[in-house]
Amino acid sequence: MEQPSEIRPWGGFTVLEERPGFKVKRLSVRPGGRLSLQSHQHRAEHWTVVAGTATVTVHDEVSELRRGQSTDIPLGARHRLENFHGDTVELIEIQFGDYLGEDDITRYHDVYQRG
Repeated sequence: MEQPSEIRPWGGFTVLEERPGFKVKRLSVRPGGRLSLQSHQHRAEHWTVVAGTATVTVHDEVSELRRGQSTDIPLGARHRLENFHGDTVELIEIQFGDYLGEDDITRYHDVYQRG
């Protein structure tokens, strides 16, 4: 596994490609890592798990996704990605929208106390 270019408390990510209207990222979530419960005002996302087992919350529905499985995160949906297992979760995230900045995050709950 290559080191992510952006380190976060839960793991990290690397931007693989970015063009007007879309961005493709590889996310790595370490065992026990969890992203904040969040939503985005300007983008929708599509997640495909390529390694490990991810626990995914979209709205109030929680599911486990394994390698090869994917889910859509609609614009404005509260969502979260967690790793309750012993192996790192790797996934490909495709963002679609008119603004794809990292500051397009509204956090509702964050175990790392970020605003």
